[in-house]
Amino acid sequence: MITYEDIKNNPDITTYIKRADEALEALGFTEHSLAHVGIVAENAGYILKTLGFPERTIELAKIAAHLHDIGNLINRVDHSQSGAVMAFRILDNLGMAPDEIAQIVSAIGNHDEGTGKPVSPIAAALILADKSDVRRTRVRNYDIASFDIHDRVNYSVTSSELKINEERTAITLKLTIDTRYGNVMDYFEIFLDRMLLCRNASEAIGLKFKLIINDQPLI
Repeated sequence: MITYEDIKNNPDITTYIKRADEALEALGFTEHSLAHVGIVAENAGYILKTLGFPERTIELAKIAAHLHDIGNLINRVDHSQSGAVMAFRILDNLGMAPDEIAQIVSAIGNHDEGTGKPVSPIAAALILADKSDVRRTRVRNYDIASFDIHDRVNYSVTSSELKINEERTAITLKLTIDTRYGNVMDYFEIFLDRMLLCRNASEAIGLKFKLIINDQPLI
């Protein structure tokens, strides 16, 4: 049985993730490194574990999270679909069961806000974990004067927390933004489609999605 640790420690997969991140860096995108996929994996696992899903489902979600951005190695455009195809080949060669491969590649192929849908609990958890990873350390550009809007928004976020309430009825993304570098309108300009996808993903697993920025409820 292929585990998350197997995938995380696989040198070939590590190479694909690193090279994909290097390609995005060359194109001027924010960080999509091992740090990003690690955060996404932990949050996807947290979501499904908190909601009482089986341990194997949680494991598959973490595997999907670790692999979800490898398609950027090919191109940023349609990276979720190309990443799903790459993940299929990798997991099939590792001998994973077809049903488990199917769940993982379906989630990867549906994680992007352009065409993605929360087609399963794994996909929903991946969407929420991925779109909530907003933080200063994702910015590669160290020249504040030349920041674009993506740099400004990520750099402005000084803290980010994704949490399910005790009643397990709602999931909240709570952000603290330093308004010297970005503001709420900047955030919605580039993240509105992502937040709508998060709302759909939350509803797919029986939760209400809430967004709080600087202690002000916005969704």
